[in-house]
Amino acid sequence: MISTLIWGVGLVLVIEGLVYALAPLFVENMLRQMSEIPVKSRRIFGVSSALLGAVILHMVERFF
Repeated sequence: MISTLIWGVGLVLVIEGLVYALAPLFVENMLRQMSEIPVKSRRIFGVSSALLGAVILHMVERFF
């Protein structure tokens, strides 16, 4: 279980690192645009994303 969690964190870091390495201007523009979105909306998006991710992980664990 813990090895799967560490593997997942490592995969997230690899993907994020590639985004920053390959498209740094895109990241800067996206951050600028996100700063214009109200905090409450960003929180709702964050919680929704986390729940969707948890559902996807549960489905993968259950069916694969």
